[in-house]
Amino acid sequence: MSDVKNLEKLITSRHNCISIVTAEEQYALEVIRNVAMKLSRDLWLWSAGTGVRDGLLQQSPAIAETGQPYSGLCNLAAVDDGAICITLDLAEHIRAGNALRALRDLINDFAQDSRILIMIDREDNLPGVIKSYAHPFELSLPDEKEIEQIARDTVKEFHKDSPITIEIGKKGFNAIIKNLLGLTRRQARQVVIDAIALDRKLCEDDINKVISNKRRIVQSSGLLEYIETPLELDAIGGMNNLKKWLRDRKNAFSEDAGEFGLTSPRGLLMLGVQGAGKSLCAKAVSTAWRQPLLRLDPGSLYASYVGQSEQNLRQSLHQAEMMAPVILWIDEIEKAFASAASHSTDGGLSQRMFGTLLTWLQEHPPGVFVIATANDIEALPPELLRKGRFDEIFFVGLPKSDARKQIFKIHLRKRKRNPADYDLNKLVKQSEGYSGAEIEQVVMAALHEAYAQKQQVTTEHILDALRNSPPLSVTMREKIQSLIQWSKGRCVPAD
Repeated sequence: MSDVKNLEKLITSRHNCISIVTAEEQYALEVIRNVAMKLSRDLWLWSAGTGVRDGLLQQSPAIAETGQPYSGLCNLAAVDDGAICITLDLAEHIRAGNALRALRDLINDFAQDSRILIMIDREDNLPGVIKSYAHPFELSLPDEKEIEQIARDTVKEFHKDSPITIEIGKKGFNAIIKNLLGLTRRQARQVVIDAIALDRKLCEDDINKVISNKRRIVQSSGLLEYIETPLELDAIGGMNNLKKWLRDRKNAFSEDAGEFGLTSPRGLLMLGVQGAGKSLCAKAVSTAWRQPLLRLDPGSLYASYVGQSEQNLRQSLHQAEMMAPVILWIDEIEKAFASAASHSTDGGLSQRMFGTLLTWLQEHPPGVFVIATANDIEALPPELLRKGRFDEIFFVGLPKSDARKQIFKIHLRKRKRNPADYDLNKLVKQSEGYSGAEIEQVVMAALHEAYAQKQQVTTEHILDALRNSPPLSVTMREKIQSLIQWSKGRCVPAD
């Protein structure tokens, strides 16, 4: 267990105050107990529910009248030299008053000898004065080998109570293991239990159960969103250069590609006009490459507590790494990191988070393909546009005539209409300057109008909708033209 080795290094290096923020409390306690036994140290555990007790014994009696934070910390202050003391969810109780003072005294006392304080909290909300002393320790997610062991142990455990029928081959079992990556140990075990508990068997159908449960768990964190991707690249009009680039790299993640001398694609940045299809492309790539798509909304990373925002970003990126191969879609990246390009008023938070992201983009392991989309190029820090962060930077502009014809066909077919029944040349001519999203809304508006008139939608309905709905390229002409001019020579045209 790498966590045991890393925590042991911290303790032997005389880090007397350590903070662990995790929902996996039992696993954290297991790691600390292993370190305490390995180093032959006493272990004491405090929680508001039980007070102070021996941390090496699972059912040890608590010391009387130590449940209150102040009395519990005073008791821990008297432990022998070399002891390791654990507190559970102490942060909630020490915003101010005697408990905070007692904790500061405890940390100062422990700094004079070899006693260790480890605070396990479910949220990163320690007071700033305590956080300045505490060394953060992040628990790792299980790797593929450990996930496989968890799955096997869980099946064996249930098999003892009632026989489990195994109806899955090695390939299917490996698919389950792959889809458990990115989950914590507790989550992975529970997903396996959910797959086998009712029918008492492990079979090929359980792969979909695992994927479904993982999607639910990932989305419950609020940091990454699992996106359904039934869209094909052919369902997007135009963007021929971008489509070719993606098709050429479809199989670049395989072992054969590695033997050929290729490295796995790292990602692309799509800039351009709002509504031109950048988000659609992210979804279509996932389908074309048969890889799961995770959406990271940068705005969801920001939290009120000091340090929580940075931890949310690290946690999201680490989870994406553990789920590889995967596509990570960072949507409207400029909204979260725009202030990193200017003098921000957030105490440098945006700059720190942006720096973390830049480093990760440069160094992240293969298997995570990043698609970042942005509408406001002026708000992007220039460091993000440097080659090396992404394999390529594409500019998605307004669709040309051929692309607009494809877009009309796509949306007419989507609404159960035959494109051959419409004068597409007229529609293409009238829709000059419209984005793909605007063309879709025009088709919808024409359908509504025809339905209200109890008629079939005609070319004239669509032309009327075009005349009555000016595009963004008209209402914001100067900005759009400036954007298109900026892209020349700086980006690869998507079409």
